[in-house]
Amino acid sequence: MGDVRWIVPLEELSIDDVPIAGGKNASLGEMIRHLTAAGIRVPGGFAVTSAAYWEFVDGNGLRELIMDAGNDISSQAGARSVGAALRSAFDAAVVGDQLGAGLRAAYQQMCDEAGDPQLPVAVRSSATAEDLPEASFAGQQESYLNVTGAEAVVDAYQRCLTSLFGDRAIAYREENGFDHLDVALSVGVQQMVRSDIGGAGVMFTLDPESGFPDLVVIDAAWGLGEAVVKGEVDCDRYCVSKPLLADVGLVPILSRSLGRKQVKVVNTAVDGQSTVTVDTDEAERDVLVLDDGEILQLARWAVAIEAHYERPMDIEWAKDGGTGDLFVVQARPETVQARRSGETITHFTITRKGPTLVEGLAVGNIVAIGPVCRLHSADEGDRFPPGAVLVADTTDPDWVPVIRKAVAVVTDRGGGTSHAAIV
Repeated sequence: MGDVRWIVPLEELSIDDVPIAGGKNASLGEMIRHLTAAGIRVPGGFAVTSAAYWEFVDGNGLRELIMDAGNDISSQAGARSVGAALRSAFDAAVVGDQLGAGLRAAYQQMCDEAGDPQLPVAVRSSATAEDLPEASFAGQQESYLNVTGAEAVVDAYQRCLTSLFGDRAIAYREENGFDHLDVALSVGVQQMVRSDIGGAGVMFTLDPESGFPDLVVIDAAWGLGEAVVKGEVDCDRYCVSKPLLADVGLVPILSRSLGRKQVKVVNTAVDGQSTVTVDTDEAERDVLVLDDGEILQLARWAVAIEAHYERPMDIEWAKDGGTGDLFVVQARPETVQARRSGETITHFTITRKGPTLVEGLAVGNIVAIGPVCRLHSADEGDRFPPGAVLVADTTDPDWVPVIRKAVAVVTDRGGGTSHAAIV
């Protein structure tokens, strides 16, 4: 290996290590190194670097297959065919003995330090071009939660690599002009926060809708954060005044909105699954996830993270239901408002008005008109006509190729800071 490292503890990484660890892992390391002193908790772990990815690719003779992929994509159907072939090749490949041994040893060290021989971890993809200001790879690759045991960690690592060639990931790179050989995958293995018995969510250091910079906007739901970022749940929402946070005698919470919180994602070990989505009960739906002290703590952390990075941030957080402790599990540059600088806002005059058919939370600042196309799953995307209004129960990253053809999207579920809303 020479000086090339395949496995690096998160605390040894910084934001300068995006080329070897990807945006997600580099940001985690940056926060552990520089923001722990400010009281911000970030779960520890390790990163499997991009060098390990290329070792896997070259050790299994996959580089030429990837090189040919871009030449064979001329349509959505072509992307699906290429993606299926690449995923099949990655699934059939083998993690080399040396890399596998390193993965098992690093996981074992985490278990020893935690005093848990079957420590649950999150195995999360981190593309080396991920979370750049001009492109966010969020949600394009897979992550696996509540993974226990060394062999399961190795298996989850390989599945993360395979997901680099999911249909939505291929479509995203094609859309944004990334060569498939220019993007490698690092994978982070991070200790799980027991938010399955607590809560989780996302927060922005500005209003993600208007771009107003003096707010921290926090979304919260019960269970693991997966349901929030995938837009599967209507969250509680809290808005906090950033300028007034400096006065510790004030409680500058401007609003608290109770979400329906219909479902939550929890840990399970049934039928080979690691997590499962279940319905919440009436008591969970009728109470806020966070109290005022927790809202203010998260808001102050958000301001500290923004000050460190010197730009607006999109942050994922989790609350351990056993200890009550809050954690930051990811932070990336905010990309929606960053793209809007210099946009022209068009004003419309309404000359006639029909009956209101439905109301909801608006995302975006454009009026759109088109025929409605109701889809039940992303697999029906081939029948979606360009320029139509997509209507669906909810969307996740698998819907991105369809969303790109739509003039507007209407869903039954998902908050303003969900992955679907951001896309």
